[in-house]
Amino acid sequence: MLTAEHRLRHRDDFTVAFRNGRRAGTRRLVLHWASTDRAHPTRVGFVVSKAVGGSVQRHRTQRRLRHLAAVRLGLLPAEGGLLVVRALPGAAEATSAELGVDVDRGLRRLGLVPGA
Repeated sequence: MLTAEHRLRHRDDFTVAFRNGRRAGTRRLVLHWASTDRAHPTRVGFVVSKAVGGSVQRHRTQRRLRHLAAVRLGLLPAEGGLLVVRALPGAAEATSAELGVDVDRGLRRLGLVPGA
C-alpha cells in the first residue's frame, strides 16, 4: 500500500502535474508526471471519474491502480516528482495484469523506467 508520505492529496499538486508535467497515454490510462525541485518524496495520485463506471467499479479500479503504483514506487525517482494516474473508461473492465502492462508502458513512455 502507498504510505501517507507517497500519496498525492492536494488539488494544487494535481494541477501542477496536469499543467506543467508530461503525459503518456495508453488504451486504459493516462499518466501525468511532473518533476519538482522540492525535497518531498515522489507522490502518486489517482483520478477515476464517473466515466469509468459506478461507485463499485471506480473504487475497485482505484484500489488496483494504488496497488500497482505501490509496487512500482521503487522504480520512480526517490524525490521531487508528482505522478497522476488517470483512468479512462476501459479501465473498469481491465484485469489487474492489463492495468499493470498499461502502467509500465506509460512509465516507459515518460522515461521513468528503462524500456525494451
